[in-house]
Amino acid sequence: MSDEVLIENEGGVRIITLNRPDRLNALTGSIMAPLADVVADAARDGSVGCVVVTGAGRGFCAGGDLKEGGADKAIVPANPETGSRAEQGYARLRGFMETSRLLHEMGKPTIAMVNGPVAGAGIGIAGACDLRFAARSATFLTAFDKIGAGGDFGSTWFWTKIVGTGVARELFLLGEKLTGEEAFAKGLYTRLFDDEVLRAETLKAAHRLANGPRMGFRYMKQNLNNAEDWSFEAQFDAEALNMGLSTQASALIWREANKPKD
Repeated sequence: MSDEVLIENEGGVRIITLNRPDRLNALTGSIMAPLADVVADAARDGSVGCVVVTGAGRGFCAGGDLKEGGADKAIVPANPETGSRAEQGYARLRGFMETSRLLHEMGKPTIAMVNGPVAGAGIGIAGACDLRFAARSATFLTAFDKIGAGGDFGSTWFWTKIVGTGVARELFLLGEKLTGEEAFAKGLYTRLFDDEVLRAETLKAAHRLANGPRMGFRYMKQNLNNAEDWSFEAQFDAEALNMGLSTQASALIWREANKPKD
């Protein structure tokens, strides 16, 4: 495991920390590959009931590391096996972006603990999470306009869904940095806390979720994700099915947990 991605377990809560504090946890291949693996493991691990993603030091994630990103040694000259440089770059980035897909789709609640500045690909990771708990020092910047880029890590999809197309276009096209208070007012952050209590408040909520009805949350999250794109009638059908599946599963789990001890 890379020392640039740290893992902590607190009961049923898995805390994943980006650990490049000297670079505001900016992303390179050396951190993006293990991050995708760690998130995939959290999604599979039945002992995990809630996932928290955060950054070490004074920032959440500054996006891609432009200083190192232009020298990706994994991309080699065009050849019949791996294709052109563009194809190789696409394949690598798409693989790294599984982090965002898994945070959004895994059957357990996910929280971005935004402990400072977030920008670029970092807003994709934060947007992929179900909840965003932020410190007052947590600024928000899309930053893609600064490098002439279209956006990655699901950022354009997530933020259009979260705040609507009008606000999303304002965020991406104008590229203005928002303070924590401004981001909270626009609905970018779910909760805003003083810096010194952010971790405690985030973990309080995470433990509540991890210790809650896990089958219920699994189907609830599936319903919420379906609602992003499904038709009204299809959503009703899915809710009716998932209501029965979730309540039966929860009842069986409760009965098993409350069996009389021999």
